[in-house]
Amino acid sequence: MSAAALRWPAEALWEAVVPLLPGFTVEVLPEIDSTNTELMRRARAGQCDPVLLVAEQQTAGKGRMGRPWRSAAGASLTFSLGLPLGPQDWSGLSLAVGVSVAESLQPTLPAAGSSTPRVALKWPNDLWLGGAQGDRKLGGILVETASFVGGASAGSPATAAHSGRYVVIGVGLNVLPQDAAGLSLPPGSLQEVEPGLDAPTALLRVVPPLVSMLQAFAQYGFAPLQPRFGLRDALAGRSVQLSDGTQGEAHGVGEDGALLVHTARGMQAVTSAEISVRPS
Repeated sequence: MSAAALRWPAEALWEAVVPLLPGFTVEVLPEIDSTNTELMRRARAGQCDPVLLVAEQQTAGKGRMGRPWRSAAGASLTFSLGLPLGPQDWSGLSLAVGVSVAESLQPTLPAAGSSTPRVALKWPNDLWLGGAQGDRKLGGILVETASFVGGASAGSPATAAHSGRYVVIGVGLNVLPQDAAGLSLPPGSLQEVEPGLDAPTALLRVVPPLVSMLQAFAQYGFAPLQPRFGLRDALAGRSVQLSDGTQGEAHGVGEDGALLVHTARGMQAVTSAEISVRPS
């Protein structure tokens, strides 16, 4: 699919979201270094209005722990949503985003034995495709926050007064099959889940429910989403190894979004974003 063929639904997105987020705007750029980096730059300069920034191509996209995220026009979907947010508890936000995105892309999980891969969630911020070809990365989520002065919050006024920040939620998804050079398994792609799905269509499916979820998260936190995460938990019941060498079995996540791992020293609740979790 050529970049020229892309028709972004900016007006439809604006119409769906602005009733929830007054002042909301949509921007689509042909190329930028990183949508997250750009919105964080703006936030630090005092621009804290709600905005969706979409890039057809990123030249310096980044994932968790600063890892590069490759994107190409038409082959991937990369966007960042920035808005003021004042939740009572920030714990589990990246997991909540993952639940919303996964459910928008695949509302009903395929039956066991189906040839359609399952859109799953790998703690703390990856989307995977699970199926006959093994577990393959479909996309990633990067959440960053910045302090801001003034502005409305998606949470309650009282909450925003003491904990409100400007949050930037970056999402990167593979739309078309990706180059597997140097990888043990090729990355997953949206067109394996739904043939013919393109980046603009996926964007329109994902963003409005994501905004609604963020507003619910501001009020109620991650706990109501815990069972929905469990339905797509790619690590549950599997042997895992933490980046510090600790090994154990994953037992889902707690109401605060912490990964529960049963180790030789008992059950551990893993909360640090700097801990990498990989199937053994």
